[in-house]
Amino acid sequence: MPMDSREIEAMIREALPDATIEIKDLAGDGDHYAATVISSAFKGKTRVAQHQLVYGALQGRMGGVLHALALTTGVPQD
Repeated sequence: MPMDSREIEAMIREALPDATIEIKDLAGDGDHYAATVISSAFKGKTRVAQHQLVYGALQGRMGGVLHALALTTGVPQD
């Protein structure tokens, strides 16, 4: 069963409470999403480390229940 965008957002928000999150269903099938996640938790981290934080928040669902996630991450602009 595909994941709902609200479920993805809730899981990310639980791990990164201050995050600004935008999720788009790219194919309308619940399997292919794009997400933009902006969080102060990413400050000083490489892009790979930022993405690992988001994937960790998804608790192993990447590649299984959630087939594809195009991810953009960044820190808030002051």
